[in-house]
Amino acid sequence: MNVAVFVKHVPDTAEADLAIAADGRSLKAAGLPYQMNEWDRFALEEAVRLKEASGGNLTAYLLGPEECEDSLRRCLAVGADRAVRVWDPTLGSGGPWAAAATLAAAVGETRYDLVLCGAQADDDGYGAVGGLLAELLDLPAATLVTRLEVGDGVAVCHRELEAGWSERVELDLPAVVTIQTGINEPRYVSILGIRKARSKPIDLLDRTALDLSEDQFDPLCGFLDLVSLELPPPGREAQLLQGSPDEAARQLAAVLKEKGGVL
Repeated sequence: MNVAVFVKHVPDTAEADLAIAADGRSLKAAGLPYQMNEWDRFALEEAVRLKEASGGNLTAYLLGPEECEDSLRRCLAVGADRAVRVWDPTLGSGGPWAAAATLAAAVGETRYDLVLCGAQADDDGYGAVGGLLAELLDLPAATLVTRLEVGDGVAVCHRELEAGWSERVELDLPAVVTIQTGINEPRYVSILGIRKARSKPIDLLDRTALDLSEDQFDPLCGFLDLVSLELPPPGREAQLLQGSPDEAARQLAAVLKEKGGVL
């Protein structure tokens, strides 16, 4: 089975003090630690397990500049056979549609049995690239998959729906699947494995290699126009409940009733 996985290098903002850059449309990147997108770690692990179970090859793709290669090195350390970085300075601001179009061009005529992506990215949260990629590659797709079973020419996907519901769908292969967190337990990558991965080549595809002309690419940027970013307003300070546990419980119940949390 030949599998492709698409990963993204994103800032780790869990404990960072975020600030808007001078352009008002991006975050200040200086000082922010970067890592592989959380959803993509689960997609990578699922791709490696499929390769281990059925053989074949695994190719990892990433759209980004050279400083993003650490995430591709992780893919190689975990078990990817090939890593491809797709980048050109003109490819960085087109939104999810342009990203999907660029990655679809990178795949080109290569036919994979299965294409895996994370369900969404930590930094923008669009959750759109996987579905758009399936449309551009003319492949069936399933999103937010929490369990994946691959048989003879068929992928059985258990996917997450709203309000705790789920559904089971069958896709004829080849297909695109976006992976939800929790589908597996991503394996630990040893320092030795990362060091070995640093000696492996990473292929680079730029706009010329992708044969994407300005006439083809520029209109894609118009599908989404990011006007500005704003940090959420600070909330009120926490209310501390005083007294014994019974008194604190009564105060809490009163607060919940006042705010409409209970009747």
